[in-house]
Formats: sequence, C-alpha cells, structure tokens
Amino acid sequence: MNLAIILTWFRVAAMPSIVALYYLPYPWAHPVAGLVFGAAALTDWADGWVARRFDQGSRFGAFLDPVADKLLVIAALLLLVQANPGMVLALVAIVIIGREVAVSALREWMAALGQRGRVNVIRLAKYKSIGQMVALACMLYEKPLWLLPMYEFGYVLLLLSAALTLLTGALYMFRARTAMRSTSAS
Repeated sequence: MNLAIILTWFRVAAMPSIVALYYLPYPWAHPVAGLVFGAAALTDWADGWVARRFDQGSRFGAFLDPVADKLLVIAALLLLVQANPGMVLALVAIVIIGREVAVSALREWMAALGQRGRVNVIRLAKYKSIGQMVALACMLYEKPLWLLPMYEFGYVLLLLSAALTLLTGALYMFRARTAMRSTSAS
C-alpha cells in the first residue's frame, strides 16, 4: 500500500468521524465536522498529486479514488438532509446522488463495450467536484466564520454545483450516445 492509497483510505475512514462529530451536542461539533470533511476532501487532490508525482498510480487507486469521493459526498448530503429537512436540499441530494450512480453505471457499461475512453473525466466534472466538496464543508461547518455565513454560502454553492452535476451528467450521456444507439439497436 502506497501513500496515495493511504490518503484515499483516509477519505473513507473520515466518514464515521464526520458523522460522530456532527451529532455531538457541543457548539464546536459542527465546525469541527466541517473541518474534518474539508481535510478529507483535500486528500482527493493530494492522493492524485502523490500518485502522479511519485509514480504511485495503480488500478486499485484509480478504482478507489472516485468511490471514496462519492461515499464522502453522499455521507455529507445524508447528514445535511437529515439535519435540515426541506424539499430543495432533498432534491439537490437526489440529483447529485442519482447522477453519480448513473455516470458510474455508464462508465462500467462503456468499459464493458471497450469504449471507456468516451466517458473519461472531463474538466468541468472536476470543477463540479470541487464545488460540491467546498459547499458541503461549509454547510457542515454551519456557523458563521468571521462575517461569512458558512451554511448559506455553502448552500448557494451546492445549488450551483447541482447545476454542474446535471450538465456534466448530460455531457457524459451525450459522449456515450453512439455506443448507446448501437447497443440498443442490437
């Protein structure tokens, strides 16, 4: 196990800590949960940098990295929807989770067709992920930081990220359309 994979596992292992911290009955609990989430989110950048810089890329790491990202985002969304029930946040969570499931399934299907390259990660999806991670960290932090209302800032950023989520999902479907047409005809 190399450093890049250890960083990715940290992201997975951070989830129970984030949940436990978030539910503690102390005024510092939500900000600390947000900070731990932020640190875990930073490992998404760090593990990729380490893998490229020190030639630690592996097939397992390429598999685990997006799984860890999705688990971290889904765990945070579930926490926030449970803590702040409302139609808009619930719909945003459904859009984000649904898109992640659909694109993951699309990637598996395209790989089975030998056309995985059609749905390689696009730059806009990286911005979507950054937006989601920053938004969720701010929303988990919840308390105002200096003059910035963290929850509200994160909420607006999450709405923008949800729009990017829909757009990138549509772009992946569009890129896979030729293969989808040829297999549906057979």
